[in-house]
Amino acid sequence: MTADVLILGAGGHARVIADALLVSGRRVRGFIDADPAKRGTMLLGLPVLGGDEVLNDARPSDVDLVNGIGSAGVMDARFRVYETAKRRGFQFATVVHPDATIAASASLLAGAQVLAQAVVQPLAVIGENSIVNTGAIVEHDVTIGSHVHVSPRCVLAGEVRVGNLVHIGVGAVVIQRVKVGAGSFVAAGAVVVADVPEGARVMGVPARVQS
Repeated sequence: MTADVLILGAGGHARVIADALLVSGRRVRGFIDADPAKRGTMLLGLPVLGGDEVLNDARPSDVDLVNGIGSAGVMDARFRVYETAKRRGFQFATVVHPDATIAASASLLAGAQVLAQAVVQPLAVIGENSIVNTGAIVEHDVTIGSHVHVSPRCVLAGEVRVGNLVHIGVGAVVIQRVKVGAGSFVAAGAVVVADVPEGARVMGVPARVQS
């Protein structure tokens, strides 16, 4: 029997994740959020159950967690939430919206999320706790590291390599065989035609490193 799900966070990304889970037929107990003002409210018909005390009362064997923390450019909060719960023994479920297209030979690691109308092509690898958001395209042989956000309508062409803790903004394009270094930030609408150094911020068409 598939375990019930608890969603960490109760913001915008958490609502998108909840919808994907519900239309996939998963049983969702509700949301966990540290904001006391949200306790007892309802989102998509699901309750905000409380804060960290809810996890204290949960047994890792009884529930799967799903990371509902998104990113607007920095992956740190999503990373911390994931790693803290994982150290406590909780497992993170992968989330695949029924309207996503996943090649049979693609690999999704623990906690990966592929949302509505996204496409993941053959031999692509989506790393642990990473997001392929609405309508994004991940082409063949792409490798995405852990704790990465590929934002809505991004396109990663064939054989792109993305390091850990990377944010790629809405509508950005990364051409084939480019490497995007760990901890970097690709601005919305950027067209990346050359390797991105670790920790760099790039933007523009073509994308250039910002000081």
